[in-house]
Amino acid sequence: MSRVCKSHHSFVSATRPHVFWLMTVFLWSHAISAEESLGKAIKKITHQAHFDHAHWGALFVDQGSGDVVFEHAADKLFAPASTTKLFSVACALDAFGADHRFLTPVVRHGEVSDNGELKGDLILIASGDLSLGGRTTSDGKIAFRNGDHTYANGNLEAALTEQDPLAGINDLAKQVAASGIKHVRGNVLIDDRLFEKSESSGSGPSHVSPILINDNVIDFVFTPSDIGHLAKWTSRPHTAAIHSESKLVTVEKGKPLEITIHDAGQGRISIIGQIPHGHKPVLRVHEVHDPNAFARTLFIEALHREGVIVDAPTLSDAPAKELPAVADVPSLPQVALLTPPPFSESVKLILKVSHNLHASTLPLLVASKHGERTLSAGLRRQHDFLKQAGVDVDTISFAGAAGGARGDFVTPQATLQLLQYMAKRPDFPTYRDALPRLGVDGTLAGNIPHDSPVRDKVQAKTGTLYFENTMNGTTLMTSKALAGYMTTAKGRHLVFALFVNNAHIRDGITTKTFGDDLGKICEIVYLQE
Repeated sequence: MSRVCKSHHSFVSATRPHVFWLMTVFLWSHAISAEESLGKAIKKITHQAHFDHAHWGALFVDQGSGDVVFEHAADKLFAPASTTKLFSVACALDAFGADHRFLTPVVRHGEVSDNGELKGDLILIASGDLSLGGRTTSDGKIAFRNGDHTYANGNLEAALTEQDPLAGINDLAKQVAASGIKHVRGNVLIDDRLFEKSESSGSGPSHVSPILINDNVIDFVFTPSDIGHLAKWTSRPHTAAIHSESKLVTVEKGKPLEITIHDAGQGRISIIGQIPHGHKPVLRVHEVHDPNAFARTLFIEALHREGVIVDAPTLSDAPAKELPAVADVPSLPQVALLTPPPFSESVKLILKVSHNLHASTLPLLVASKHGERTLSAGLRRQHDFLKQAGVDVDTISFAGAAGGARGDFVTPQATLQLLQYMAKRPDFPTYRDALPRLGVDGTLAGNIPHDSPVRDKVQAKTGTLYFENTMNGTTLMTSKALAGYMTTAKGRHLVFALFVNNAHIRDGITTKTFGDDLGKICEIVYLQE
C-alpha cells in the first residue's frame, strides 16, 4: 500500500486534532484510491491470456522518499535474466571506478641487438580489456549497435560496428616496430594467466578469457545474388587461422532462410544453406575455440604487416610453459602499450546491448584485482559489495554475472535496494546513463511506439531468458524483466523492477509480447504518477 508523503505530514501537523484526523483520512483514502486505480490499469495487462501460467512481480518506489507507488509479490524470487547485469556491473564499477583503464602491455623476454633482432620472446599480456581497441571511435568512446553482433545467430537485427576489430592489435604491432624490434628470433606469446578460464552464463560466445579480439568470433555477412547462384559473403577479421568455404545458395523469394556454419576442425569452416532473393544482408558469427591461439596468430600477422619478421610459426598453440614465471613478467621491458577508453565505456556497452560475454568476465576481473582467479571468488566479492550496499543478500542467489545461470534469482525488493544505493553514489550518472533508454537505444529501442509519451523517460536494464519446450515443439519463456529508473509525467523520479517468469511462447505470442507489456506498464505508471 502507498504511504503518505512526508510533506503531507508536515502540512497538517499544526492543525487541530479533528482537522488533522479528517485530513489524514482524506489523504490516505486519496492514496488508496490512486493505488487502486493504478492497480486496475496494470491488472488489465497482467490478466491477459498469455499471463495465465506465468507469475509476475513488480515494485515501483519514489526515488527520493522511498514511498511505494505500486507493488506485487515484491519479496518473491524471480529469475532475473539479464537484469543480473545491474548487480555485476555495479560491483565492478565499485571495484575499479568509472575512469579505470585496462591497459594491455607488450613486453620482451630477451635482449634486442643493434640491428633490431630480439633474441627471445615477445609477450602480449592479456589484462582483461573487453574490446581491445576493436570498437574505439575517433573520439575515444566504445561503439555499439542496438543489436550486438554476438547475438547474430539468434536474430536478424544484429549489426556490425564500423570500427576495425583489429585496430588495437594493429596499434600494438606498430608500437613494437617503432620500438626498434625488426626481427623476433624467439616466439610470440599471449600471457592469459590473469584468471582461470570460465563459461559465459548467457547466449553468444561461451569462452570467458582475459584476451578478447572481436569478442573472439568471426563475423560473416551474407547477401543474396541471382537465384540459383551462390550468395555473396564477406568475413572479418581476415586471418590465416580461419579457412572458410560457403555453399550458401540464393533461392526464390518467400523460401525460408537457412544458414548452417559448421566447424570442420583445424580452423576450417564450411557454410551451407539458402538465402531468399531480395533478403537483406544477414549477419552470423562463429566463435573460435582457442582465444589464446587466435590472438597469437592475429598479433603475428599484424607484426608482419608492420615489417617485423617472426621466426616462430604463425599458426601454433604456443604452450604456456614457454612463458616466464608470473612474478617475473611485470619486470620485463615494455615495448608497446594499448590504452583503451575508460571502464565507463565498457559499462555502457554491457548494459546498452546486454553483452553476455563481457558481463560474464566482470567477476573474474574483480577477483583478479584481489589476487584471486576464479568465478566463485569474484562472486564472493560481489556478495560483500552488495551486503555493504544494503542489499538483503540472504534473499537472493547468483551463480553467474550475465543472467543465464540456473542459480540466478532475485526479488524486486532486493533489486530496488541496489538501484536506490547506486542512485546515491557519485558515479551514479555513469551507471544510469549506461542503461538503455526506452524507445531510443540499446535493447529498449523498439519496445514502445515512437510517439509513446513514456519514450525516453525510462532508463532501465532488460532481461530475456527462454528455453526450448522440446516435448511440445514450442518455447518456454523463463524470464522477461525490466528494472531501472523513470521520470513520470509529473516529474516524479521512480525506481522500479518488473519480472514475468514462466510463460508459454506460442500461438503468436513471443518474448517481445511480454517486453511490450512491460513497456505498457511503464507507460501507465508514467501517466498516473
